[in-house]
Amino acid sequence: MTLADKVTSLRLVLAPVFFAVYLLPRFVPAWFGQGSAWTVPVLWALFIVTELTDMIDGMIARKRKEVSDFGKLYDPFADTLVQLTYFLCFVIDGILPVFLLLIVLYREFCILFIRNLMLRKGAAMGARMGGKIKTVSYISAGILALLASSSVRLGLAPGFYRFFSRAAAAVFAVSVVFAVLSFADYLRVYKKT
Repeated sequence: MTLADKVTSLRLVLAPVFFAVYLLPRFVPAWFGQGSAWTVPVLWALFIVTELTDMIDGMIARKRKEVSDFGKLYDPFADTLVQLTYFLCFVIDGILPVFLLLIVLYREFCILFIRNLMLRKGAAMGARMGGKIKTVSYISAGILALLASSSVRLGLAPGFYRFFSRAAAAVFAVSVVFAVLSFADYLRVYKKT
């Protein structure tokens, strides 16, 4: 594994940690008498570090000239697992609609299938521009959903939750449109290959 791949691996470690911390208050309601407010800085730190590693691994790979077919597949794989982890947490809390997550799941499994078909032909398809736009919109929806969750965990006025959860759902809906459009682009590239 290259250094960039090791940075990518960090995302695969942090995703289940985010999931565990996010859901811990459901199973241990009064963690040392602190409620769930303590999870807010931890979740934000995990979210930020995870997203930063997504940028850093690509910069490292390009700078060290370690761009590889493995990295082209491993990076989007890690991205998908991280994003699905976030979205599942937000769906469990009722911030994001489950039917949109289902569309995202279908899209991601279809992309995985197409990438496998391309590997059989000896080609590794990395992230495309449409996929990168989709990722930015996913991150935006994730930020808004985490703001909604944080407002509840911190005991802020219900208006904050309503605003951020509605904004998160709207941005998530737009990101699903981008996801479907980027899938069409991946399909087009596969047909040309």
